[in-house]
Amino acid sequence: MGSEGPSPVTVHVTGFKRFYGVAENPTEKIVRNLQSFLEKRGMPKGLVLGSCTILEAAGQGALGPLYELFESSVVNRECGSLNQGQVILLHFGVNSGSHRFALENQAVNEATFRCPDELGWKPQRVPIMSSDGSILQSRQTTLPVKEISKSLQQMGYDVAPSDDAGRFVCNYVYYHSLRFAEKHGIRSLFVHFPLFSAIDEEVQMLFVASLLEVLASLNLL
Repeated sequence: MGSEGPSPVTVHVTGFKRFYGVAENPTEKIVRNLQSFLEKRGMPKGLVLGSCTILEAAGQGALGPLYELFESSVVNRECGSLNQGQVILLHFGVNSGSHRFALENQAVNEATFRCPDELGWKPQRVPIMSSDGSILQSRQTTLPVKEISKSLQQMGYDVAPSDDAGRFVCNYVYYHSLRFAEKHGIRSLFVHFPLFSAIDEEVQMLFVASLLEVLASLNLL
């Protein structure tokens, strides 16, 4: 009997709706159009686009839909599928003050929102997960951020690793995602995007396609 070949990498992608100070969130449009864009361009080899979800730009009040997504991402793995491959939770958020892409290495156990989220919550120096200890605690991605960044730089993209995902909703979601990923043996990564006025939509869509190609090519064990 011949080998079935390597297992695919299943990626679940999220973006955010608009929020205070950002009338048009580029990640909402990117995630909404990603499936059709990849179908036209060609799905990266070895990659399965598991889902595309646009999240409310909110913390505590939006955890229900977030965890529904998390749980759905591991259903097949926990049912014992033989060729299930790796699962990556891939989150996109906007940094309106940046002119480049940033791959976030970590999230910190601190919620300090500079303005209320879209559900009116404005925590200050609050642990995201009190059971994890103080607001100084952090969680790191198990994906090789430097390697991924270097590959994308070689493709011509203005991208760099980052150790600071902020303390707003992006960091809040990423912390929960990293915690869930560690518990369930999957991976998580957060990517910050600039506004379309800094890098136009076409380039940003191509960046996502290239990022997915790089993720699919990693030798994830």
